[in-house]
Amino acid sequence: MPDVPFRYSSADDSPGFLLWQATNRWQREQRAALEPLNLTHVQYVVLAVGVWLSRRGEAVTQAQIAAEARIDPMMASQVLRTLEDKGLVRRAPHPTDSRAKAVEVTDGGRALAAQATQVVEDVDERFFADAGPNLPVLIAALRRLSRTP
Repeated sequence: MPDVPFRYSSADDSPGFLLWQATNRWQREQRAALEPLNLTHVQYVVLAVGVWLSRRGEAVTQAQIAAEARIDPMMASQVLRTLEDKGLVRRAPHPTDSRAKAVEVTDGGRALAAQATQVVEDVDERFFADAGPNLPVLIAALRRLSRTP
């Protein structure tokens, strides 16, 4: 039987495997923290991005939310539909672009986003504490890694 030609002598030396493990742990912790708020992490991200973009005072589109969150437009649409069913956002025809939908975060959605942001940021603070003084270096590396080629 042929041997598998692993590049690394240990899984702990594989950056991809370590990133996968860390991401899974971080997602579990975020999921558990958001569960009492009846939000998934992707729902939180879409809601928070909607709030963030609305600070400009202009109508926000589904496409803008998808682009800012770096998620597929169809996923953004599905998540927004769920958030709309929960009464957290309203979607309506865009005032100047007939092809687009304008997304407005409701007062309840803003209140929940504020509460959820505290929860998410608390999880992040605990999770990334082990990075210690290297956290700015880690953030810079994650920024580079998350860029779309």
